[in-house]
Amino acid sequence: MPALFEAGGPLMWPLLLLSVLALATILERLWFWGILLAGEKPAIARVLAAARSNLAEAHTEAQAIAHTPVGRFLLAPLALPDPEPETFTLALESAADAELMAMLKGDKLLEGTIALAPLLGLLGTVTGLISAFQATGWNPGAARGNALTSGLAEALITTAAGLGIAIVTLTFHRIFLAWHGQQVRLFQRTGNELELIYRLTWQHGAPTAQSENVHHA
Repeated sequence: MPALFEAGGPLMWPLLLLSVLALATILERLWFWGILLAGEKPAIARVLAAARSNLAEAHTEAQAIAHTPVGRFLLAPLALPDPEPETFTLALESAADAELMAMLKGDKLLEGTIALAPLLGLLGTVTGLISAFQATGWNPGAARGNALTSGLAEALITTAAGLGIAIVTLTFHRIFLAWHGQQVRLFQRTGNELELIYRLTWQHGAPTAQSENVHHA
């Protein structure tokens, strides 16, 4: 492997840097999404079930999962002191925008790797072929043949490395975007259901979590 890396020429170093950054981002995102998706739906179900009977209980359930994006999303409107339905909806939408945007962490780095890795590989192809063609005129005999082989090897290795990094990164990037799309739909469904519950509660004059706390105080 070290010999193959060395044969790839100087452009293997930026490719190595890109691969390390992309791998670190992929592992961090896999950890993030694994934890997020593991117990998310049961937690949402508990909050919504509590909200149907008592918004104060829903507030407590949302506080228990406030360390997660969906927990913060649900807690934002439930923590407001007796809000109007429009204010409740605005809090839901604002929290959803903030949490969904935060889920795209590392997205730009992966996009940059996908774009740059093949370009660096192609640049390696060009420089390798240039070296190979120069070698045909500068070094006769065996030396010429060795230089030609070295240049062609550099061209092929950097291209393969660049394309390989881009393919792997693109695969995980698309997976992460698919999971993010699922979160967008989940937030929409959950937000709509919680908003409907709150509007019905508001119409019947039931107390919210904050109004109950004020009353008890």
